[in-house]
Amino acid sequence: MVPRLRFAPSPTGYLHVGGARTALFNWLYARRHGGAFILRVEDTDVERSSADMVAGILRSLRWLGLDWDEGPEVGGVYAPYFQSERLERYQAAAERLVSAGHGYYCYCEPEDLKKRREAAQASGDAWIYDRTCRRLSPADVAAREAAGTPRAVRFKVPDGRTSFADLVHGPIEVDRATIEDFVVLRSDGHPTYHLSVVVDDIDMAISHVVRGDDHISNTPKQVLLYEAMGAPLPAFAHVPLILGPDKKRLSKRHGATSVGEYEKDGILPEAMVNFLALLGWSPGSGDEEVFTRDELVARFTLEGISGGNAVFNPDKLAWFNQQHILRLPAGEILTRLEDALRAEGLADAARADVTRATRAVDLVKPRARRLADIASMLRPFLVDDITYDPAAVAKHLSAPDLAPHLAAWRSRAAEVSPFAATALEAALRDVADERGVKPGVLIHATRVAVTGQAVSPGLFEVLELVGRDRVLARLDRMGDVPRSVENSRGTA
Repeated sequence: MVPRLRFAPSPTGYLHVGGARTALFNWLYARRHGGAFILRVEDTDVERSSADMVAGILRSLRWLGLDWDEGPEVGGVYAPYFQSERLERYQAAAERLVSAGHGYYCYCEPEDLKKRREAAQASGDAWIYDRTCRRLSPADVAAREAAGTPRAVRFKVPDGRTSFADLVHGPIEVDRATIEDFVVLRSDGHPTYHLSVVVDDIDMAISHVVRGDDHISNTPKQVLLYEAMGAPLPAFAHVPLILGPDKKRLSKRHGATSVGEYEKDGILPEAMVNFLALLGWSPGSGDEEVFTRDELVARFTLEGISGGNAVFNPDKLAWFNQQHILRLPAGEILTRLEDALRAEGLADAARADVTRATRAVDLVKPRARRLADIASMLRPFLVDDITYDPAAVAKHLSAPDLAPHLAAWRSRAAEVSPFAATALEAALRDVADERGVKPGVLIHATRVAVTGQAVSPGLFEVLELVGRDRVLARLDRMGDVPRSVENSRGTA
């Protein structure tokens, strides 16, 4: 049997990293086994769902590279894939449950039930529906139907125990006495989650349900619905929740939680996929951590999912991002940086000198934690105008006796041939030795003079790539830089 897995987000918010991890696990399993990955939108919460949220979720999934075989904008034999367009199916299923003796009409007023539940909770008691309407006689039901009394449909939970096999946690068994006769269809004709998800999973021939641990408590109810509808159970796999560094459920208090926020922050989709895959899943033996999407597909198994909760560590995500930046070819980085380069005013210069821009990317990318970091790092290599860090200037260019040393080094740099890293380093060290200063004095001053910053890749490789003319021009300006920087700070 070809496996069929689904991801079914609710468009009441943007794609949360927890949802993205669930989608990823489903996608990886489907791709590993030549199955189908179905995207289904659970938008029956009409007040909180929106088309903008749907569009945002689809965009984030595409950014992650999680393509779907059936679903919105793709179609499929089990369409429609929006629950709001499937209401008649749920209503018909609820009526079939009643007709088969697995359900009954509940005429209790929601406000009354709410008050009774709150009163029980206030007294410290667990509240469970008392099955008032389950005890109504056929005549009572007929009278209420004739009067048009609003009613929901409840599932008639039988006595006994319900069990299911979980591919992560093992066998799980629940005493049905702890399960109330739950509502499957509300009085407004909208289904509850339990009914809609089971009807859809049966209709769409879903073979594996891979979802978060928070759904374990829902599963016994859904197992009862599968059995009542005469449908085989899918394989269930409940994956660990994602926690923040404080070991509490990941939320806004921990920082960014939506996939879109990380995209805007310069995280690569390759890095996010790699990071999410290892939150609660292990590739097996060895300590390898950096994987491509194809490598993850080749290794993924449901058996590798851990039963323990996973901790979302932003520093680890940044590390993965850095590793994947290093793997990207410079030409691909330039393509992805097009918007950032335009914002920095460097796009035209990069296109005009692609060779220099490409070499510069390879030089600076080991220092970048975000892709966008690279755009600003390219400025010294591509244009004449650079920005000076006031702290770097104050520390390395403000000594009163520095000017003659820099002038001597500037004169020697003008004569270095070839203008290459090895020759430049030898020349600078010779000048420092001749003038009785530490090489670091000239190295730090030159770095600030040429890049505007106190840190950079290897200085002499930077000088070679910036080129003789720009290096000499920037060294010539050094006498005026401390004063101009100080004046600009005073103006600000």
